[in-house]
Amino acid sequence: MGTYSSEFLHVLSERGYIHQCTNTEGLDKLALKENINAYIGFDCTAESLHVGSLVQIMMLRWLQKTGHKPIVLLGGGTTQIGDPSGKDESRKLLTKKTIASNKTGIKKCFENFLSFGNGSNKAIIVDNEDWLSSLEYVPFLREVGRHFSINRMLTFDSVKSRLDREQPLTFLEFNYMILQAYDFMELNHRLDCKLQMGGSDQWGNIVNGVELIRRTTSEETFGITTPLITLSSGEKMGKTANGAVWINSNLLSPYEYWQFWRNTADNDVGRFLRLFTELPLSEIVRLESLKNSELNEAKKLLANEATTLCHGLKAAEDAAKSAKETFEKNGFGNELPTVSISKHKLENGVPLIELLVDDEYGLNLVQSKSEVRRLVRNGGIKVNNQTVKDESKILNKSDSTQNKIIKISVGKKRHAIVKEQ
Repeated sequence: MGTYSSEFLHVLSERGYIHQCTNTEGLDKLALKENINAYIGFDCTAESLHVGSLVQIMMLRWLQKTGHKPIVLLGGGTTQIGDPSGKDESRKLLTKKTIASNKTGIKKCFENFLSFGNGSNKAIIVDNEDWLSSLEYVPFLREVGRHFSINRMLTFDSVKSRLDREQPLTFLEFNYMILQAYDFMELNHRLDCKLQMGGSDQWGNIVNGVELIRRTTSEETFGITTPLITLSSGEKMGKTANGAVWINSNLLSPYEYWQFWRNTADNDVGRFLRLFTELPLSEIVRLESLKNSELNEAKKLLANEATTLCHGLKAAEDAAKSAKETFEKNGFGNELPTVSISKHKLENGVPLIELLVDDEYGLNLVQSKSEVRRLVRNGGIKVNNQTVKDESKILNKSDSTQNKIIKISVGKKRHAIVKEQ
């Protein structure tokens, strides 16, 4: 990407955050000359963001660390429509009540990553419902819609890919890119915002905003996108066999978050240390050169650093301690996922297969009953570190330790605790 004079672009470039930029030379000069107000938008489609959004969150963090002002834009308005970017089908329309609840959860995702307040580079959170909900349709079409060419809009990937696959794209969704461009113009007007950042699938939407501002005010603004982050296996970042890797601790415990990073594939360690920690690059170069079992120490450091950023130092230390107890000493780590079962129920017995699969218990360590049977046949399930040999194994009080707990292990990496209530 070249050498940059501003600390902001220099850091983003050397750590691998930049995929595209509308005018890198112009943005570099601006970042050197003044503090930039920059934003990233997050639609409120779930009650938490997951690690698929972590690159964008870390960009906001580095923006702030290099002296600039992060603006978190919540899509209270645009969520009511649904972004077609990267989607094979229309999103389910959410109720306003659900969107409001999701907004509350998403705000929590930023608490440990950004510093909020009234200072010049303190982060702020705004909501595009504040201006989108009051738009009048005909004036909006006249003042904003006239700057958009349908011919050009049809060439953007978010639209073209859906049409190429002959999948329906509603008129509602088609409006999304115009509204996102309007968001940038509104933030430029209200907060002197001069930079929009986002994932690579947002490039067309970001360029639209830059051009809308230029056409209406003649001011130059800028856009940056990040590369699509996939695992070395080719899977999308943020998803695992057990579901999304949520940022909020009420949906995913700090221990499970720590485990996600500890289980990073060898080929991803260096890249993830650059993107998801603040370790110096010289240290990262040393760590990624480690081989075999020594590389596990780099993975533990990645897990510690990433978990500290998201959940705080104590949560990271507790997770690391539990992992050591569980994996290295065959113990019962305090931070393991836990389910409580009544004394009465244990006396009657609980089928292990139901405990592992059924939503009633909430462990979800295994996806299906057939997978449980296969794992048992291959010696892949343990109770209190003892291999289970019977597919119809019933857990009861005799399996409880003196502390009235039962440790369940699936493979080498998935563990949970059953507590007698």
